[in-house]
Amino acid sequence: MSNPYFQFKQFTVWHDQCAMKVGTDGVLLGAWASVERARRILDIGTGTGLVALMLAQRSLLDAKIVALEIDEAAAGQARENVARSPWQERIEVVQADFKKYRSSDKFDVIVSNPPYFVDSLECPDRQRAAARHNDSLTYEELLEGVNRLLAADGLFTVVIPTDVVDQVKAIASMNKLYAIRQLNVITKPGGIPKRTLIAFSFSNRECVIEELLTELARHQYSEEYIVLTREYYLNM
Repeated sequence: MSNPYFQFKQFTVWHDQCAMKVGTDGVLLGAWASVERARRILDIGTGTGLVALMLAQRSLLDAKIVALEIDEAAAGQARENVARSPWQERIEVVQADFKKYRSSDKFDVIVSNPPYFVDSLECPDRQRAAARHNDSLTYEELLEGVNRLLAADGLFTVVIPTDVVDQVKAIASMNKLYAIRQLNVITKPGGIPKRTLIAFSFSNRECVIEELLTELARHQYSEEYIVLTREYYLNM
């Protein structure tokens, strides 16, 4: 059995009750998403609470974070992880369907590590299937909701498979959201990007595109990945 928790420098994430465990996608999102000057942050599909905790570590001391999760068991575990962290007063875990979620106030920053297997076969585990497949939350529904909840000068950052980047950008533009930063993630030298992080805003300007190589060899991390994540990983 895999370890039921993952120890970071300033907090611990237990993930034995969650379909999706702590992984590189979430860590990249939590480390790369800009939270500068943000006072209201929304994490859509928080799972274990990993990204919400990472953003709490480096956001303003008075920033409030809503960690939204549809699955009851995952939401319960996220609450426990938040309660054990230094930021329990700043993070509110809400069990709700994002499609039905409403807020009286807009968010300065919205982040999401959404379900990502668009056309693959269904996973036999219902909880894991909901976490991994976008049947429960399509990109159209995600971006329509972001359009509704994001502040006029806010940022929405998402991590998605590279092969759906053009599709997601097209759906975003229909919701008046435009890519302004993009990070293509390569896992080994000579490889092609499999994951991409994109920051969207309502301001249509030139998109800055960069690449990140995560590993030089198995368990030998690149300098740029170390720089990006060293405030979180214990042994970086």
